[in-house]
Amino acid sequence: MSLMVSISGIRGVVGDSLTPEVAVRYAAAFARYCLGEAEHPAEIVIGRDGRSTGGAVADAVRAALVASGATVRDLGVCPTPTVELAVEHEHAAGGISITASHNPSEWNGLKFLGASGMFLDAEENRRLWDIAAQPPRYVSWQRTGRTIADTSWLRKHIDLVLNLPILNLETLRRRRFRVVLDSINAAGGLIVPELLRAMGCEVRELNCEVSGVFARTPEPVPENLTALCTMVAEEKADLGIAVDPDVDRLVLITERGTPFGEENTVASAVLFMLERTPGTHRVAVNLSTTRAVDDIARRFGARVDRTPVGEINVARRMKEIGALIGGEGSGGVILPMAHLGRDAIVGIGLLLQLLAEHGTTLSAFKESLPRYEIAKGKVDVAGRDPGTVLDRLQARLTGGTLTTDDGLKIDFADHWVHLRRSNTEPIIRIIAEARTAAQAAELVRSFRETILTSG
Repeated sequence: MSLMVSISGIRGVVGDSLTPEVAVRYAAAFARYCLGEAEHPAEIVIGRDGRSTGGAVADAVRAALVASGATVRDLGVCPTPTVELAVEHEHAAGGISITASHNPSEWNGLKFLGASGMFLDAEENRRLWDIAAQPPRYVSWQRTGRTIADTSWLRKHIDLVLNLPILNLETLRRRRFRVVLDSINAAGGLIVPELLRAMGCEVRELNCEVSGVFARTPEPVPENLTALCTMVAEEKADLGIAVDPDVDRLVLITERGTPFGEENTVASAVLFMLERTPGTHRVAVNLSTTRAVDDIARRFGARVDRTPVGEINVARRMKEIGALIGGEGSGGVILPMAHLGRDAIVGIGLLLQLLAEHGTTLSAFKESLPRYEIAKGKVDVAGRDPGTVLDRLQARLTGGTLTTDDGLKIDFADHWVHLRRSNTEPIIRIIAEARTAAQAAELVRSFRETILTSG
């Protein structure tokens, strides 16, 4: 299994493509990237998502950073957005979140953050990879750094959400939501139950032991959340909440034990912020996020900007345009008044406040949203250049509005299709949205067939 190197950092199978040597090489390179030729130690924040290999990877990362002259602020097990907040508020030179996001247990990785608390963008990553290709360079023993153990940021993260000006804790606590939480035995188990109880919720915990041993496939998609759906119905809960291992994606289950839809997470957050914040606003989401966001924004006179897929691409655009709210359709809510990163902790606050104010059930609220269905697929193009395949496809297309910022997206009046080449495999990913699941699935099938037969 090859090491995955992308705009999202590095990921690999521990003991195979991700070894101590690899972790040391990239951590030492990141220290050089952050510190340059600085004579005085600067601080780099690290945290890990709780998976069982995280401690060993953190040891290697910490050693490399200290040997490179950095002061390491170690948050221990915590969400990736907690690391982002700490980098920003501690005025650190950068940060590393030790996580493989939604990948299975055998995977781990490093996500790299700049001094702003935002992920490195494509150009910044290229500079880091260039440094990593060179032999590591360490400081003399007199200039080595030190480690500061700091577990205070979990509480600070919770307090940041509780103090958001758009939340009303009195209203929330009066509603007394009954919630079933599935945190996949990772970092969410340390922070989400405490947040929910501070909001007056009654919490039933599922997979909240923070053992790092995943009880299910980590990605919070419907097929992996059957136990949560069942428990929500059995407990007669108001809703279920699922997060991924590093707690940047938020997925909800209705009181009926049915999926709310991860695309609806961001659409609902957009609706809440626009209805609570009068004025003309900007919203930013990626090209593969549901068109429901556009429909909602139109109701409030807001403008939607679309970016290439990738959290940093959305966050950068939000910063440029002063967006009120944004995110990615995988359940990643970005609220600039908190920080410019996907954050399930922030998303929980917004969505529970929305439900409390609307005084409705989650299933009824879902019925009020614009109705779309998304289907996804992929096609193997081994032996062919994916870029050339997309160029030939573009030349054959008629009708629709084309966008080529990130692969090829074709917008039609009542549906769209987005085709993107993988950075790590010889495949083209196909995402389609239409009014019905059958229509979306047929679009994926049709475009897959076209690519396979196009030569």
